[in-house]
Amino acid sequence: MRPTNDANVALKFLASAAVGIGFFLWPIQFGGRMTVMFDILVKFVTGRYPQLVAPYCFGLILVGALATMLSGRVRVGSLRKFLASYASSLPFSILRVIGLLVATMIYFRMGPTAIFTPSVSHLMWETLTFSVGVIIPVGAIFLNIFISYGCLEFVGTLMRPLMRPLFRLPGRAALDALTSWLGSYSIGLYMTRRLFEQGYYNRREAYTIATCFSTVSIGFVAVVAATLDVLRFFPLLFLTYFFAVYALAAVLTRGWPIAHIPETYLVEPHPEKDVQGTPGEYLRWAWKRALNRAASAPGWATVARTGFLDGLRLASTILGTILSIGTSALLVAEHTPVFSVLGSPFIPLLEWFGLPSAERLAPATVAGITEMYIPALLIKGAPLSARFFIAALSVSQLIFFSSVGPMILDLFKDIPVRFYELVALFFIRTLLLIPPLAALTMLLTHMGWL
Repeated sequence: MRPTNDANVALKFLASAAVGIGFFLWPIQFGGRMTVMFDILVKFVTGRYPQLVAPYCFGLILVGALATMLSGRVRVGSLRKFLASYASSLPFSILRVIGLLVATMIYFRMGPTAIFTPSVSHLMWETLTFSVGVIIPVGAIFLNIFISYGCLEFVGTLMRPLMRPLFRLPGRAALDALTSWLGSYSIGLYMTRRLFEQGYYNRREAYTIATCFSTVSIGFVAVVAATLDVLRFFPLLFLTYFFAVYALAAVLTRGWPIAHIPETYLVEPHPEKDVQGTPGEYLRWAWKRALNRAASAPGWATVARTGFLDGLRLASTILGTILSIGTSALLVAEHTPVFSVLGSPFIPLLEWFGLPSAERLAPATVAGITEMYIPALLIKGAPLSARFFIAALSVSQLIFFSSVGPMILDLFKDIPVRFYELVALFFIRTLLLIPPLAALTMLLTHMGWL
């Protein structure tokens, strides 16, 4: 018997949910650690075919810089529309051009030797640039399928009773957060930007999600744990990280700068409708909203193509910014005493909590603003409690300028997000995180769990 239209629509929704869950969210044991299919695919492409990924990423950065310089200067119809999407403020235009210069030096192996240290060229180019360049377009295909056929409405309706009172966010924000946890902060930010552009989030909500919920993936937490030789304590580390992120989000949404961001929309809004009732009524309403969305969605090929092209354009705009700011931040960390100076006020606090090697720990508490992996490199070989503390702190700080910071600044300049606010948020997060994480670390040590 041929399925009814309602059955066809339900199949669309369920199939898209299966695609999204299977690709982004379903945990898989691979290479000795838990990961997801999306992470496996990205690592396969970047690790197996670097000779193809390198020119591809260089081409994206080149297109982004040239299109930015030409935007507003070309009057031809379709080309004018394409270039208009790259229009940006003067600072970001300069950063994209600087990113092209850095990419040219690394790609053609020319320039100052400081650029070619492993912590700069390898981390910024082969790890971050390659990953983001592949993650955004490929992830955009499957993410577009995931959210275009009702999954956003389904999750948003079910999670509203939790997200609104705790974080002052619509329920659909839970999907952004989950995507970052299990997939990548890059995809989480892409989803947030896309929904912001479509009127599903106002400016304050988009700002909150970008700065408080763009978490590093579970897989990367495992990488940090392995680097610091605390992988055997991974359940403790992950639970600490999980509760630290959400407790901090509940606090920060009620203070500066988030509480001062206007609750205005970029386009015609799609606010959540009031829903009240029993859990069963919530589930029925979520199912109904999901099917209504799936019924109005275009075909899979159209959705996938739109996502891929949008992902390519987005990657070409942000890669240069990431490379320019990230390289500068790492050079500062590697060749100046800035972080020793900035970290020195934390020494008495760390000593008061009884953490060992406080003078060595202090620079690592602030070095995470450059790249979350740097603190782990600074304290390898330190006592166990110090390593556990830095592992938990570095992955919970969230804002770092090798990738997340530039992405937020470039993607959400319509809010706008300002550089000094991100720096301030990093230090606010650090100040609020150090006491509970230090106290928990010493408690676990005294209990014999570390």
